[in-house]
Amino acid sequence: MIQVSVAYATPLEQIWRDVNVPEDATVLTAIETSGILNECPEINLKVNKVGIYGHMTQLNAPIKEGDRVEIYRPIKIDPQTLERKKYKLRKMERFIEKVNND
Repeated sequence: MIQVSVAYATPLEQIWRDVNVPEDATVLTAIETSGILNECPEINLKVNKVGIYGHMTQLNAPIKEGDRVEIYRPIKIDPQTLERKKYKLRKMERFIEKVNND
């Protein structure tokens, strides 16, 4: 048996489970063994992407001792749109700071 971790982050909390799985286990085996699928019914492994230490992988990928298997939530906002909004917010914050200092 080997020990691996399975991680999933909801908007409100991070779930992290250490599990023991057979040496020939896959990403899917670790996820199923962790119980996260029962705890978080919103996870759909046909939709959610998975990875090991931040590198995307497939459910049938082999895992090794100490790996951290991650389940990713779908992106709900376009990253470029988010950057534009952050830019506008920073610009507005600088303006407000300037007005407050004058």
